[in-house]
Amino acid sequence: MRPQDCESVRALSLFQDMDAAVFERLISAAYLQRFPAQIELITEGESADFLYIVVAGCVELFSTANGRETTMALVRPVSTFILAATIKDAPYLMSGRTLEASQILLVPSDDVRRAFAEDDKFARAIVTELASCYRAVVKSMKNLKLRTSVERVANYLLRMQSRAGGTHVMELQIGKRHLASMLGMTPENLSRAFGALQAHGVTVDGRQITIEDTERLIRYAKPSPLIDDPSC
Repeated sequence: MRPQDCESVRALSLFQDMDAAVFERLISAAYLQRFPAQIELITEGESADFLYIVVAGCVELFSTANGRETTMALVRPVSTFILAATIKDAPYLMSGRTLEASQILLVPSDDVRRAFAEDDKFARAIVTELASCYRAVVKSMKNLKLRTSVERVANYLLRMQSRAGGTHVMELQIGKRHLASMLGMTPENLSRAFGALQAHGVTVDGRQITIEDTERLIRYAKPSPLIDDPSC
């Protein structure tokens, strides 16, 4: 690994407090690999042989059943995925593929579990990470069950605007098909939702989104920190 890549991984909350010697041993056993777009990295149901860390690019986590497929999450640098399966030594519950050319660090699961048993600070960081993931799942379920499709899109746009620093003109970083799947709707329903949001000051031109009046959209969307705030 390049020194800057190693520093980026070390800066993750999962690793930043762990013992230096344990971290070095963990990283020395890892593999940094480059993958082109649309390469399947993991398949649901298979054994969790590695913990994955996205160093560059983007990975889509998805699931399939009965001929249907849904996007579960998009993972961008620098972030881990499949931590729970790694710690439990359990099968993957999701599949994962690169959405664009990506650099992925593969850390053997056996080494992660060994470090978990040896390093108390690393173990606490893992528990905190898994608790955050659990809360994110609860928020996602509340978003799906308590809001209409148009409300889900409206709140997604408000969260996107907040991450962009409050700008009124933004560009979707993912395709509309993936966005629709993440929000639990079909692409056709997403298009209708965008159309419905015109009455609340939202215009869509390709991937460009314009929120003409944020307060007007907030009054419609009624965002809640117990669903939309990642820090809660």
